[in-house]
Amino acid sequence: MLLLLDLDNTLIDRAGAYAAWALGRFGASEVPWLVEQDRDGYRTRDELAGVIAERYSLDAAEMLVELRAGMVEQLAPDPRVDAALREVTAAGFVPVVVTNGTVAQQEAKLRRTGLDQLVAGWTISEGAGVRKPDRRIFEIAAASVGADLAEGGWMVGDHPAYDIGGGLAAGLRTAWVSAGRAWPADVAYRPTVTGVDCVSALRALAVA
Repeated sequence: MLLLLDLDNTLIDRAGAYAAWALGRFGASEVPWLVEQDRDGYRTRDELAGVIAERYSLDAAEMLVELRAGMVEQLAPDPRVDAALREVTAAGFVPVVVTNGTVAQQEAKLRRTGLDQLVAGWTISEGAGVRKPDRRIFEIAAASVGADLAEGGWMVGDHPAYDIGGGLAAGLRTAWVSAGRAWPADVAYRPTVTGVDCVSALRALAVA
């Protein structure tokens, strides 16, 4: 069965990696401001690098390079996620990463964490020419492993609109990685299952 998976803050702890980079680069007192400016990763990297460079009187282009490299350097394999991926693969699921972002950055994250060896493939918005929650990116991801959305499957992710809303609109069942959050009260649809982290979400969908 097709299993589409978000990357940032689902398979990997992007928020933790960014906070660790911010701490090492600018010190503890600056972490709250840097985290706020990051907007949980949904601010463009060019814009974020620009505001950081302005605050600290640095070169914006150089900061962009440092920001991207620093994020990757702070990532590490997660044995629990790796084990969960092996479990669902052994159970017959075909895991494919579907992520918004640049090809170079997202592929660097996959390789840094070893996830490139544990999934059947990946589809990245820059390369696909379309972003989540557009149905087309889910179609491209399915086709990359010879599957069709009409055959059903799952989408796992942390973003209520991009991952869960997009997955539902694509005809998939969904697993929400809540990170301890409550489901937004103003969103009418709901995920099929919920897990506090990726591992619990994967285990929940495996028995759903």
